[in-house]
Amino acid sequence: MGGKRRKNDDSDVEESETASSKRKRTVATEKKDQLRPSMIKNKEKRSEVHTKLKHQKKLDKRAKAKARDAAVKKALELGEELPEKKVPRTIENTREFDETVCKPDDEELFAGNDADEFSSILHQQQTPKILITTCRFHSSRGPAFISELLSVIPNAHYYKRGTYDLKKIVEYAKNKDFTSVIVVHTNRREPDALLIIGVPNGPTAHFKLSKLVLRKDIKNHGTPTSHKPELVLNNFTTRLGSRIGRLIQSLFPQDPEFKGRRVVTFHNQRDFVFFRHHRYIFEKKEVKRAESKGKKDKGDKSDNVPEQKVIARLQECGPRFTLKLISLQNGTFDTKGGEYEWVHKAEMDTSRRRFFL
Repeated sequence: MGGKRRKNDDSDVEESETASSKRKRTVATEKKDQLRPSMIKNKEKRSEVHTKLKHQKKLDKRAKAKARDAAVKKALELGEELPEKKVPRTIENTREFDETVCKPDDEELFAGNDADEFSSILHQQQTPKILITTCRFHSSRGPAFISELLSVIPNAHYYKRGTYDLKKIVEYAKNKDFTSVIVVHTNRREPDALLIIGVPNGPTAHFKLSKLVLRKDIKNHGTPTSHKPELVLNNFTTRLGSRIGRLIQSLFPQDPEFKGRRVVTFHNQRDFVFFRHHRYIFEKKEVKRAESKGKKDKGDKSDNVPEQKVIARLQECGPRFTLKLISLQNGTFDTKGGEYEWVHKAEMDTSRRRFFL
């Protein structure tokens, strides 16, 4: 009797040990699944786990892409509807609803554009003529930035500010048939603001200028020619954005010279206007011909001759900077009695998904 009990007791102990070992294994596997590279103190093990996770993510991504391509191929063969493409959620496509977003059939907007201050320039009834000046205390980088602006904007002229008041400069620009005045403001030896004044009837736009990179600081930069550039305005979708876009458009002539291969871009993204200046280049590149499946003749050398392919690329000419609209004033510059169409305030920045341009 005692021997049998001992056998039963031993079997119970073995079962409990196997159950506990199974639990430990499951806990260990769970810990391994939850283990992150940042939790590992050993540098070599941490980097090893990180590379394994990265490789696994890459394999999963490839498998998903192959499955998606297979589903598209199957749908095309069967004549079914293609599966919907997944659109990633971004701040731009989840922006807050804005009533002022322009529509392609907005007749009121077109009628307003035909009668605004820029219509004579944009309809080529008047050629743009730009006066560029500085604030009273300009820095060392200010003149370098202005010289590059003069190379970007055709028919632009630089005048020293001296001690003249800005209202007198605007009156002088009216008498000399200038269409716009650009004032480069500097602070702590760095250009930090741009003031664009439409002459003679306004409007006046005040921009914050940041992230300025001059031409000499751009790697492999090009030297622009004196040809009139093409102008690209991108993503100015609201009424305010349309007005700012037309103000920028009035600085450039409306008959670009395509021989110069120059492109000036103002790209609006999240109310930041990015400026870039490029020239496009066409180059001939030698490409080897694909080998034929059959056997080649030893005397035939036609396959060894490389093909010439024309490749287009962009070369940045500079400068490079970013603008942020601070205010838009109706009429020419007037700090005391001027009426503001739009002013940026701190209360407007309550949501990341609210844009005004």
